[in-house]
Order: sequence, then structure tokens, then C-alpha cells
Amino acid sequence: MPDFKLAQRIAELPPYLFAEIDRVKKQVAARGVDIISLGIGDPDLPTPGFIVDALYEAAKNPANHRYPDYEGLPAFRQAVTRWYAERFGVTDLDEAREVVSLIGSKEGIAHFPLAFTDPGDLNLVCSPNYPVYPIATRFAGGEVAFVPLTEANGFLPDLDAIDAATWERAKSIYLNYPNNPTAATADAAFFEKLIARCRETNTIIVHDAAYTELYYDDAKKPPSILQFPGAKDVAIEFHSLSKTYNMTGWRIGMAVGNASLVAGLGKVKTNVDSGIFQAVQQAGIAAMRDGEPHVAGFRDIYRERRDAVVGALRKAGIECPLPEATVYVWAKVPQGRSSAEFVSEVLERTGVVLTPGNGFGAAGEGYFRISLTVPTARLEEAVSRIAAL
Repeated sequence: MPDFKLAQRIAELPPYLFAEIDRVKKQVAARGVDIISLGIGDPDLPTPGFIVDALYEAAKNPANHRYPDYEGLPAFRQAVTRWYAERFGVTDLDEAREVVSLIGSKEGIAHFPLAFTDPGDLNLVCSPNYPVYPIATRFAGGEVAFVPLTEANGFLPDLDAIDAATWERAKSIYLNYPNNPTAATADAAFFEKLIARCRETNTIIVHDAAYTELYYDDAKKPPSILQFPGAKDVAIEFHSLSKTYNMTGWRIGMAVGNASLVAGLGKVKTNVDSGIFQAVQQAGIAAMRDGEPHVAGFRDIYRERRDAVVGALRKAGIECPLPEATVYVWAKVPQGRSSAEFVSEVLERTGVVLTPGNGFGAAGEGYFRISLTVPTARLEEAVSRIAAL
């Protein structure tokens, strides 16, 4: 048999976090254990029916069966600009130059370094982090420097702690708020300071904003970075319909912002994919136009789940901040165990699947993540099993 060796960039990859969790979960389930999976952030709530209906109607149109535009239907990109204007007050977006459709935001984030990162370039990654940020940089031959997010600093990067030489060398800085996995949010003062610093140092801001609509206080709606003066000089923002409208399997999102950054990403996409199925784009248009009442209902459900989990964890003596956004709870591992040890013990002894904090980078050590993506009763059962250890 021939021995086909993996490319070095693949061979050096650690096991993908959720794939490894899934492997262990199957082993435990094979023993007959009742599994409660709180690992991956995949909403259990169904996609609203009107979005499904829009897909059905669009799929019946033969015109939608052909290759789509690489950049996205003009109508979809116009819908994105309308949504940004209504939700964030960003009224100056040019849908032809400053918006590109994505086959899910993960695809766009993974491809972005291919457009702007040369071998040896340095990208900053705020960590704990979504694993795709550093992996995509390394695939492009770039180097990664992790900027720690600490609880003492509200899980925001300390921009002043990054030395001048690093800022001068940094090609990009990757961050996301509301944050996965910590559930932290960022305010206007932080974004304004970040924009000013990156304009001074000619550093690209890559902002992953997938969770802005899953907030719990109407008075504290998470902002888009594009709301702030100067952002379009240096920033590209990635957004997704996945978490907002429970469309994770539909693979549809968008990148918005600086025209040169959007164009660079678009050039990569024209060489590696053929765009989103047009019927899915039509459904996405319907979602952005009419989905807010449904999203408000989702927020109510997640708020109930959040309150139940946080209350039960604290009662069990496990420390965790109260999330203001996302579908996650970020909690401290009980003393004396590492993140991996604790999560492994919980899975083996109780059948509850958690995500170890160190799976999001070394800065996540000492924490674990719970996804609020099962019904409240199952969440309460899961925490009761954890508390009984």
C-alpha cells in the first residue's frame, strides 16, 4: 500500500476540539450512559417556519439552480446593508463594494488570511479564542501571537500591554464580541480605542460578530464595530445568520467593512468556491427582513436557560459570571483539577459533555464552557449531576 503523508500544515494540527469531544462521547454512550451534550454551540431551536417557506418557494424557481454570483445576490447584499442600518445605525455601507456573502462566517474567517497574510506576517489572536483564527493564519504561513483575555480585565484584551514593536509588526488582530467562549461583551470605549490604535499602526481588525443578536438586556445591545468612526478604514466584520436565526446547517453569512479587505476576501472566494445556493440567499433575505420577533423569542428562551444554569452552578459552589450575551456560560473549574481533567471526569462519570477551556487556547485553562442549547430541564439535570460529583 502506498504511504501518503499529510502535508506538514495538516500533520501539525491538534485534533479539532469538537471532533475529539465527539469521539469520547460516543465511547461513553456505548456503555448505555444517558448523554447530555452541552459541548458544541448548535442551537436546538428550529429555524422559523417563514424562513423555511421562503427557501421552499425559491428552490422551486429554476433560475436559482444555476451557479450563483460569487459575491452574493445583489438583493442579499442589499438586505445586509438594510439590516445593518436598522440594527446598528450603520447607514453608509455600499453593498457592491463593502459586503460579500459567505458560506457561513467560518468559511470567510478561514479564507481571509489567504488574502492578506504572507509567510512570516504576524497576526494577533485574542485568546481564549475560536480555533479557526490561529489555524487559518498558520495555513497562510503567518505567525500567531496570542493576546490573553483575563477575567480581571473583563475578558477584553489589554491593548496597552501589547508592546510597540508587536503593534508595528502586527498585520491583523482577531477578536470577537460578544465573545465565544467567555460570553464577554465589549463597549464603545473599547472599540474606539482599538480602532484608533489600529489606524496608527496600520493593523487590520478582524471582528467576528456572530453573537450580537443573542443578548439579554435591551439596554445593552452589543454593537457592531462599524458603528464607530474610523472603523471602515481598518476593519472587516464577519457576521452569520447561523446563531441569530437557528440556521447553523444552512451555511450563510456575510463579511462587511473596508472595501479593500472585502475585495481581497472576494478574490480568494472566486478561486475556491462558487457562492451560496441562491434559494438559501432568498431565505436569508426573508430572515433579516422579518426575523426580529422570532429572535426576541429565542432570547427569552436562552435567558431562562442561562438563569437556571448560573443559579444551579453557583448553588453548587462553582464560580461563573452572569453572561450578558451568547449561548454560553463560562465557569471556573473546581480547584485541584485542570480543565481537561475536570471535563473528562464529568463526561466519564455523569454523561454530561462540557467543553474544556484550554480547548480555546492556553488562556482558557481553569475554565469550562456550557452551551445553552438543550431545554431547561435537561440543563438543570446536567448541573445536578455535576454538583453530585
